[in-house]
Amino acid sequence: MSFSSRLPCHYAWVIVGCGILTLFSCLGLARFAYGMLLPGMRAGLGLAYDQMGYISTGNFVGYLLAVGLAPFALRRFKPRMLMALALTLIAMCMAGIAQSDGYVTIVLLYSLTGVGSGFANIPVMVLVSHWFRRERRGRAAGLMVVGNGAAIVFSGFFIPYLNQMFAAQGWRIGWAALAAITLCVACVVATLVRNDPQDMELTPLGNKQAVDVGDLTIGIPSNGGRIVLFLGVLYLVFGATYMVYGTFIVTTMVEEFGFAEATAGMFWSWVGFFSLFSGVSFGMLSDRIGRRGGIMAVFCVQTCAYLLAGSDFGTAALLASVVLYGLSAWAIPAIMGAAVADYMGVSKAAAAFSTVTFFFAFGQTLGPGTAGLIADATGSFATSYLCSAALTAAAIIMALFLPRPACKNTPF
Repeated sequence: MSFSSRLPCHYAWVIVGCGILTLFSCLGLARFAYGMLLPGMRAGLGLAYDQMGYISTGNFVGYLLAVGLAPFALRRFKPRMLMALALTLIAMCMAGIAQSDGYVTIVLLYSLTGVGSGFANIPVMVLVSHWFRRERRGRAAGLMVVGNGAAIVFSGFFIPYLNQMFAAQGWRIGWAALAAITLCVACVVATLVRNDPQDMELTPLGNKQAVDVGDLTIGIPSNGGRIVLFLGVLYLVFGATYMVYGTFIVTTMVEEFGFAEATAGMFWSWVGFFSLFSGVSFGMLSDRIGRRGGIMAVFCVQTCAYLLAGSDFGTAALLASVVLYGLSAWAIPAIMGAAVADYMGVSKAAAAFSTVTFFFAFGQTLGPGTAGLIADATGSFATSYLCSAALTAAAIIMALFLPRPACKNTPF
């Protein structure tokens, strides 16, 4: 009797579990814990606003490089090996940051962390198209991005605790602890992930009778390049806006609203808590009403979040902004992973998802650095949040022009 036959569920859900852990580490810890570690790093290293932004930008440059190379890497390494190697690289770089004193060294190491994040994230989303049929992809991708929210909840409590225990050295202990966790996840991924259902004599999870045209090579639309470009621009807007908020909202709470670091950490944990539901909720919504409607709904919620953060409406508005941001935080990545497979088919999913993620990474690269420069000029991040709201509002209109996928049974 095989191992998979002894499980109480389809092995696809084991893949989802590994995906949750991978995103918990490669994005949740490696990227979003940075916002919690930033106040301690700034105090310990004497960083300026623009330097804080450039460290984050370095991470996104590394991510951008990785997503551009991911299709080539996936031809040489299967998803399991690439994910495990990438997570190991992230762990090594985190451990190096914990020991670093120089700004340039940290930029270089955090850039390499971004490389690892990109090489870990792309294979995770590719696995969704291999292990799940169309009607389950939104839900599966949504469950995987729960890892991001769980990491935010974890870091929101764990990092302030370390800062209280170790004072000025808290941020260094934090990076070292995150490195150890990530290395453990790398071991789990190397042990449990399987690249394709056929490796275990299984078929993808979902309705076998409802074969989607989009799952067949012959169903790839003639305007596929234009569709990928369109999805990429929408993903760019998401990347350019959500990371400005994710990088600087804790600093905004502490330095502009006078919150104690522990209080800001608690509210950042709220982002993580509410984001636990974002990918699953909007992913399932997009399974029902279509990817276009799901994307528009997400950008509506995010526009409200950024407007509240950038307007002088007081603490209550800021907290409402935190809740809205959390509720929509990981919805676009979940929908995008499913949308690419719907439009382009399984055979082209890896290359197409890498392309749209390249746009996403480019947006992330521009966002934090630009927001840091604006904050240095204005003394506040409010203008950056309002610019983010304008971009997401434009994305709502852009999403109206998304075409129908090739599959006739797919919601518009």
